[in-house]
Amino acid sequence: MCRWLAYSGPPIYLEELIVKPSRSLLVQSRFARENYVWDIEGLPDGAFPTNGDGFGIGWYSDRSLPGVYRDLRPAWSDENLLNLAGHLRSHLFMAHLRAAYHGIVQRTNSHPFAYRNWLFQHNGEITDFELIKRELCLRIRPDLFPLIRGTTDSEVAFYLAVSRGLEDDPKGAIEAMIGEIEEVRVAAGIAGPLRFTCALTDGERIYALRYSSDQRSKSLYVNRGRSGMRELLGGAAPDRPAHIVLSEPLDDCSDHWEPIPESSFITVCDGELTIENFQP
Repeated sequence: MCRWLAYSGPPIYLEELIVKPSRSLLVQSRFARENYVWDIEGLPDGAFPTNGDGFGIGWYSDRSLPGVYRDLRPAWSDENLLNLAGHLRSHLFMAHLRAAYHGIVQRTNSHPFAYRNWLFQHNGEITDFELIKRELCLRIRPDLFPLIRGTTDSEVAFYLAVSRGLEDDPKGAIEAMIGEIEEVRVAAGIAGPLRFTCALTDGERIYALRYSSDQRSKSLYVNRGRSGMRELLGGAAPDRPAHIVLSEPLDDCSDHWEPIPESSFITVCDGELTIENFQP
C-alpha cells in the first residue's frame, strides 16, 4: 500500500512533481486520499493517509544506468530529498512512498528497485506472501536470486519478471509473472486476492500495470494533456508532450487526470501513451 509516480517527457526538475504541487508526492506521504485497503488481516477497510515507511527516487541522465536514492525514513523528514529534487533534472524519473503495514522497514525494502538499466516500483500486495515466498523464489533464475537484497513481495515479483524475459518482452514478462503468482496463490489455497499496480522503465519507455484478481485494484491515473501539464506546472510546463503515470492526482483539478481502467497495461514511448487490456 504505497504511492508512486513516473514521469516521461522533456527534462524537468524532480521537485516540480515531488514537492511543488498542492497534492505533491511529499504531501501524499502524510495526507494521501486514495490509498485504500481492503480485506487485509489486522487492518480495517478504508483509506490510510500515511506513507512513511521509506521512500525512493530513480532518474535517468545521459548515462546508461539510472541514479537511485532510497531511504527508510519518511519522505517528509528527509532534507536530502528536498535538496536533490531541487537540483536533479531528468527526462524520465520515478518516485515512490512506502507504506509497510505488515512488512519490515529497512532501506533495501524501499522502492524503486534497480536491475541494470531497469527500474521497478509497486503498490499492492500478494496476500499471504510468506506462505508462497519460497515457491516464487524457486522460480527466479539462479543467477538473479543473489541480487535480491530485501524481503518484499515487490522485489521477488520484479526478479520473477526479469526471469521471464522482461528485457526482451516487457508486457509478456509481466503477464507471465502475474500468471505464475496467481497459479501459486491458488495452488496454496490462498483466498485473498493479488493486487498489483506497478511501473517499470528501461530508461526509454515507461510501462505500467493496474491489475487485481478481485477487480479492486489500487488507484492509477495518467495526465497526458498539454493544457493539464500547464495547469499543474505553470511556467515549468514542458513545451513538448509529457506524461505522468501516478497513484493519485497531484492537484484538485479533476479534468486533466484520467483514471486507468481495471486490467490495463500502459506504455509510454516517444511522446505517445497507449492503454491495452491486460490478461495474465
